[in-house]
Parts: sequence; C-alpha cells; structure tokens
Amino acid sequence: MATYNEVLSQAQSLTPEEQELLLKDLAALTRQRVTTKTQDNSQQLPQQNLDRWRGFLPKRVDALEFQLQLRKEWDE
Repeated sequence: MATYNEVLSQAQSLTPEEQELLLKDLAALTRQRVTTKTQDNSQQLPQQNLDRWRGFLPKRVDALEFQLQLRKEWDE
C-alpha cells in the first residue's frame, strides 16, 4: 500500500484537470465514509421503551389551541 507522501507526490505530477477530478473523487469518498459511520452509529443506539411511560407523558397539545385557550381564560 502506498504511503501518504507517495500518493501526494503522484498527485502533484497530475495535470490540473486530473488533480481537480481526484479532489472531487476524494471528497465523494470522504462523504460516503462519514455517511456510513453516521448510519452505523444510529443503528447502534438502543431502542427506547416508551411503553412504560404510557399514561404519564402528556398528550400532544396544539400550540395555537393552547394559546387561544389561555387568552380566553384571561378575558374571563
């Protein structure tokens, strides 16, 4: 396997167009690795068991409805 310095030396001997293409390919390769790592990390997270909180967590509240209800109470 080539070392970093060997690859850098070879890249310097490329034409500017080839260097630009190499740069785009390396960027795509890096993005792919980051995406893969992120997906692997998210798959490793334990699944949360929310069933035990059923009946304890409040139901979802519509923010606008809540605000209008408060204003109505203030006017009374």
